[in-house]
Amino acid sequence: MGQHVTIISYGTLNGSHHEVIFMVLYILMGSDAFIKLATDNIESAVSEAVRVLNQGGIIAYPTETFYGLGAKYDIRDALQRLYHIKQRQTDMALPLIIGDMAQLHLLAETIGEQAYALIGKFWPGPLTLLFEARPGLPDLIVAANKVAVRMPGESFALRLARAAGFPVTATSANISGLPPARNVAAIMNYFDDAVDLVIDGGELDSTAPSTIVDATTPELTVLRQGAVYIPEQSI
Repeated sequence: MGQHVTIISYGTLNGSHHEVIFMVLYILMGSDAFIKLATDNIESAVSEAVRVLNQGGIIAYPTETFYGLGAKYDIRDALQRLYHIKQRQTDMALPLIIGDMAQLHLLAETIGEQAYALIGKFWPGPLTLLFEARPGLPDLIVAANKVAVRMPGESFALRLARAAGFPVTATSANISGLPPARNVAAIMNYFDDAVDLVIDGGELDSTAPSTIVDATTPELTVLRQGAVYIPEQSI
């Protein structure tokens, strides 16, 4: 895309407003870089997203909370580019989504009994757990020897993670410090053409990010309350 385009929206994007934005993005980005989800194209959208990830690309996609930015967890060039476009400090590790427990074992060195209890109760869902990281993971997804993981609730994100067969980054689609994107207009305002594929799931109505719990010690710690409320005393 040869020029920066600013899209301004007021309130919820629906009906004709969303259609206008879709057409603008389709023309500017091209059909290969933009997919609007419908009931009959979800599988093909997932397949295209996995293809882009495997080639080292970055995607913007809807989750059960806000839009996220995805890169394959073990392609360092893609992770570095993701940090660059988000203007994110490299000491802030990128969180990941997974589609099954086998993928968790790629990332977590140990999984405690209490962590298993939270997984059984809240996964799939908007609960991010911090685990001791397995040796050899890229440093850009590890901080203080910990890796942040969730199995997202019912959404395009969950279908993506299950189809991919590998962990995918799920950092919020925003410039660091700014509000997370809830629609494709915000994604374009933030990133212009820096994202290789945008999956348009419409306006997302979430008001809270995922809850974050540190599961690396026997006494689990709630680091951020979010879409899932977990009283400290319950863990």
